[in-house]
Amino acid sequence: MTRKLPWLFFALLALAGLLTFRHYGQSWDEPLFYAYAEAIPAAYAPQNWFNAPESVYGPSAEDHKYYGPAYLLLAAPLRKALSAAFDLPAAETWHLLIFFTFLLGVWFLYRLARRSLPLPAALTAAALFALQPTLWGHAFLNPKDIPFFTAFTAAVWLGLRAADRMRNGQPAWGAWAAAALALGFASAIRVIGPFAALLVLGYSLLPWPSQRPVWRSLLLYAALSALVMFLLWPFLWQSPVTRLLEVLRHMSNNPTELAVLFLGQIFRANDMPTRYFPQMLLLTLTLPVWPLAALGVWRMARLARREFAVYAAWFGLIAAYILLRHPAVYDGFRHFLFILPPVFALTGHGAHLLSQKLADWKTRQPSAREAASPRPAARLRLKVSLPAALSLLLLILLPAPGVWSILRLHPYEYAYYNALAGGLSGAYRVYETDYWLTCYREALEWAQTNDPQTPIYIQREMDLAGQYAAGLRLLPLEVETPTSLPGGARLLFSTRANLDQRSIFRNLPVEQTFGREDAVFCLFRRVE
Repeated sequence: MTRKLPWLFFALLALAGLLTFRHYGQSWDEPLFYAYAEAIPAAYAPQNWFNAPESVYGPSAEDHKYYGPAYLLLAAPLRKALSAAFDLPAAETWHLLIFFTFLLGVWFLYRLARRSLPLPAALTAAALFALQPTLWGHAFLNPKDIPFFTAFTAAVWLGLRAADRMRNGQPAWGAWAAAALALGFASAIRVIGPFAALLVLGYSLLPWPSQRPVWRSLLLYAALSALVMFLLWPFLWQSPVTRLLEVLRHMSNNPTELAVLFLGQIFRANDMPTRYFPQMLLLTLTLPVWPLAALGVWRMARLARREFAVYAAWFGLIAAYILLRHPAVYDGFRHFLFILPPVFALTGHGAHLLSQKLADWKTRQPSAREAASPRPAARLRLKVSLPAALSLLLLILLPAPGVWSILRLHPYEYAYYNALAGGLSGAYRVYETDYWLTCYREALEWAQTNDPQTPIYIQREMDLAGQYAAGLRLLPLEVETPTSLPGGARLLFSTRANLDQRSIFRNLPVEQTFGREDAVFCLFRRVE
């Protein structure tokens, strides 16, 4: 029965996604990114091989050319086929594909944890990850970071597996080829992908090997992954080294000055306090995560040191870079989802240690005083088989807070904050909530059935609002003032960065709000 649990778990997740993927509004990153997906195949036309026009990178070429299109090249044809077969809107089909990409990443995380954990503990780690409300929301809305998380986790797991085969004297050429394909694919999504190779090489080369076959395997791994990255990233074709360095400079020093609400103040993304990244990790993951990960560090550092060193480098080096170099950070930790698998693998070790300690306590030998009691034997007999039962109980209980919050916040799960922030209500006006403006869907669908002939002025992200413009007249809010707008006009605001409160229209009466709990994500104001 235990062996069937992973299949049951992933089947339930897939069913939940199939039932809900049509409920989500688009994030503001999506429309332009999907336009990139439509444009990039033109780069493979022979006349564009070494001199591709900017148009192949879509309408936001200056930004998107620095994002490798590997995932888009694979997913876009599948999106078109699914949309045609099931008569689904393009955006909703993308949400379904991103979700199944997320599930694949959870499976790779489970396989990674399974290397050093029994099945129930590894599955607990995967369940705790998959059922984080923040990550569940991203699983539908995030076409940039979710595919990279999946590809990066696959590259590390396949690389470690190939290294083990090599060390054990087993045939490893096929394993190294699979790892190289995953690494090249990840690197052709984001330029930090080769960091996975550093983790794998560190695991493979310590202690330092001298055998010639080892170096042959590693050279194959490096060469094949570089070739895959080059083939899947047209921006590199014209001048591979120069353009790769250009991408590295851009991505390591993202010049964005996006306004971010943090601790009730407005900061610029390129000038955030050092505490932003760790505080977002602390407040937007469910409460069991970090205590369990700490227990996992204590257990794994003693029992699986080489693998623990990979985990520590995987999370620690990137976290140290963020804290010491201060790159632009915003939207919580979403750009760094790929460093979370080792944290959650450690939670599996923490859960396993916890179940062992509870089982030891429950099945301990009775003291002399307990032995003299008239009922100890019966009590102990009932609890002697508890280790497996406790593992399964933790598998259910530890993800439970996340499941409850997913149900409460749907379809705004990614706006989740835990009790340390006072929940979503406590985080409102202190931290960003619906920072991608997915509430535009709910707001504009409401407008379609409530006085739809009234013109609606859009404060920002007109392209996103246009996705839900059917039957509505949408106008950009530009140089208008409260007195220049026509009587009865509606204005759609978001609360990202408290823009609604900072607007010159903040004193207009509120007609309707959209959000969850006591937090407002979008609102209509109306001219009297």
